[in-house]
Amino acid sequence: MWFGKKTKGFCVDFGEQSVLIARLSQDEAPLVVEELKEFGVADREGMTGYLKSAEGRGATGYAHAKCGIYPARRLIRRQTLDLKRLKEPAYFNEVVGQQFRVEADKYTILVLNPMDGMEFDTSKTTQKEALFCGLLSDEIIEWQDKLLELGVYPERLELGSVATLGALVNYLKFKQSKMPILVLELGDDSTQSFIVSAEGVDVSRPIPSGMAAMIPVVQKELGLKDEESAKKLFYSNTFDFTSMGGTLIKKLLKELQSSIGFYEVQTGQSIGGVLCTQLPASLGWLGTTIAGSLGVSQFKVEMNPWMESLGVTFAPGAQPATPDERWLGLFGLIATSNNASAPAEKA
Repeated sequence: MWFGKKTKGFCVDFGEQSVLIARLSQDEAPLVVEELKEFGVADREGMTGYLKSAEGRGATGYAHAKCGIYPARRLIRRQTLDLKRLKEPAYFNEVVGQQFRVEADKYTILVLNPMDGMEFDTSKTTQKEALFCGLLSDEIIEWQDKLLELGVYPERLELGSVATLGALVNYLKFKQSKMPILVLELGDDSTQSFIVSAEGVDVSRPIPSGMAAMIPVVQKELGLKDEESAKKLFYSNTFDFTSMGGTLIKKLLKELQSSIGFYEVQTGQSIGGVLCTQLPASLGWLGTTIAGSLGVSQFKVEMNPWMESLGVTFAPGAQPATPDERWLGLFGLIATSNNASAPAEKA
């Protein structure tokens, strides 16, 4: 059991653009989602005010929670391994250093099976695909301190990306869908891209281009005096950027087309949809633009029936705001709190 006996459960999905919070009926199955809240990442006052007043906090005054985070330098990479070297103690660190250009000694890393999310078993000599997941060890302490300052006691801290991917794999199995989905987590400076199917995480690739790269384009296209003005307008939801959407995503689109083309040639399967999970509601048009430019539809999640299949229900008035898929990472955390058999459970 993760929470104190007299507390309710909380799950917090701390994204780059927004923070999603769920207050649950209790700390074990069956779970009822009693309340959902959304805050901008800069709205510390709103978050702390809510958490201090929320029903179900522990005796310490903190909301004991399972937390998903998205550090900018998170590592989530699928890699084909050399089966002959699995028993070598230094082999995984070598892969991390040479293939991912990451200093392994500075990271906390867990290696998973990309098909079911369980921890990679080096004793299985036929299992050659692995999903390396990790973050800078120093950032774990930083995030713990940051959450405590906001009034959250992180009973469990994990990469929100892993919870999202596990939730999506489980959802595709629930829908009995064979269609591969392109999943994008657009951050300020980079984009995490994945191709996911009901069989697991097929492709993972970080792209060194994010929303910050779009700001100078906005400034140029609209003739604004500086980038700060362009940034405020970009995030304000007061201007229709649809007409210049193709120009804004030109660099990102080239990278995505390269990844998709390689995947389709290798597998013979076509991407069936695009899912952008980290966009705030004000930038929903960006997902539409990316999907349209790639010639596919935006993937839609039917949250209620899927969650009910996992034994999680919503209290009246607690349904997630649209688009539902923005809440996928949070509900991945809830599903594992419910001891559901989602692939993210171990992860």
